[in-house]
Amino acid sequence: MPRAHHNNSMNMKTPHKSMTILVINSGSSSIKYRLLELPQGRVLADGLLERIGEPASRIIHRATDDSDSFVDIKQAVAAADHHKAFKAVFEVLGEDCPVDAIGHRVVHGGDRFAGPTLIDNEVITSIRALCQIAPLHNPVNLLGIESCLSHFPGVPQVAVFDTAFHQTMPPHAYRYAIPEAWYSDYGIRRFGFHGTSHHYVARRAAEFIDKPFNTSRLITLHLGNGASATAIANGCSVDTSMGFTPLEGLVMGTRSGDLDPAIPLFIEQAGYLNNTGIDHALNKESGLKGLCGTNDLRAVLELNQAGDERAQLALDLYCYRIKKYIGAYYAALGEVDALVFTGGVGENSAQVRRVACEGLSRFGITIDEAANDKVIEDITEIGQAESQTRILVIKTDEELQIARETMTVLDKDHD
Repeated sequence: MPRAHHNNSMNMKTPHKSMTILVINSGSSSIKYRLLELPQGRVLADGLLERIGEPASRIIHRATDDSDSFVDIKQAVAAADHHKAFKAVFEVLGEDCPVDAIGHRVVHGGDRFAGPTLIDNEVITSIRALCQIAPLHNPVNLLGIESCLSHFPGVPQVAVFDTAFHQTMPPHAYRYAIPEAWYSDYGIRRFGFHGTSHHYVARRAAEFIDKPFNTSRLITLHLGNGASATAIANGCSVDTSMGFTPLEGLVMGTRSGDLDPAIPLFIEQAGYLNNTGIDHALNKESGLKGLCGTNDLRAVLELNQAGDERAQLALDLYCYRIKKYIGAYYAALGEVDALVFTGGVGENSAQVRRVACEGLSRFGITIDEAANDKVIEDITEIGQAESQTRILVIKTDEELQIARETMTVLDKDHD
């Protein structure tokens, strides 16, 4: 499949040695943003506008004051749609907000984009074309880009794709065993997602274990409402659990993960659900929610503690799938320097980490219970001293990674 590279700008400003970068993560019902000063990584402001399209939409914003302390602002906003939501974000940032560049999270880059890319009209057209295979994400990502282009004319903008880090997967990992025409004519292949998070924590892990990133072998687990595992060899993604869409792989909050493809056909032929209903069920009503009625792992753990059998099954299945992927990726890599947990669940659930690693001592994976039960800081080692494979918990920071990749693109463009 062809891969395009884009290096043209839209009225670019010249980047500075020190830059203020605004990171935008536009979701289906929320907008996350952060204003950072690089290369220092200092956060100047960040916030979340949530419940877009609902009467109770609100913005939670924090910014530094003159003493360099954070001041929180919470207020209701009129955000009937994304256009009004972005207007509210720009208002709270202020007209005099210093922005040298803007980095946008874009979920799907297909096989067109293998890295962060300076946004121009051709890139916008490509992102729009990919809306067909990412209808929940790319359209709202585009709204963020278009809103920022209008509000910040002349400011360079960069797209950072969730799929880009996984473009190093070899064909035997990204191809499906399907008719060739499905791949050649329709581009059906495995793409993988959460690439920005996997990339960030993998680099942090390599630094922590004092090994060059380009020689490291890692398994990274991004566990949250969405969840994925990635095998990394010599600093490159060589396999990942999500596929053509984010539905494949691990059990998630509301997504089924791996599923026999004949099941949706059976459900449709039985007349129980049509295509739209099946898509909704597998993406919004499955996973932990389908098994025990809630997609919040904290609630699952509480129910399990109270003796709820459905919650016990949900927890067992969730952790078992993680363990299977750890084993599969260990086999794919041959040896593993470190196993990394990240994401809301990966960073905060000692029980999930413990259960997912049980019985893996032959792989050199042995958790230190005391370390695992401690409050996790920015980066914490939870493996036993004699564990052959280091076990780490690392807080992900996708916004910082997007800002860094944005700065890298602009620096290269002016070399």
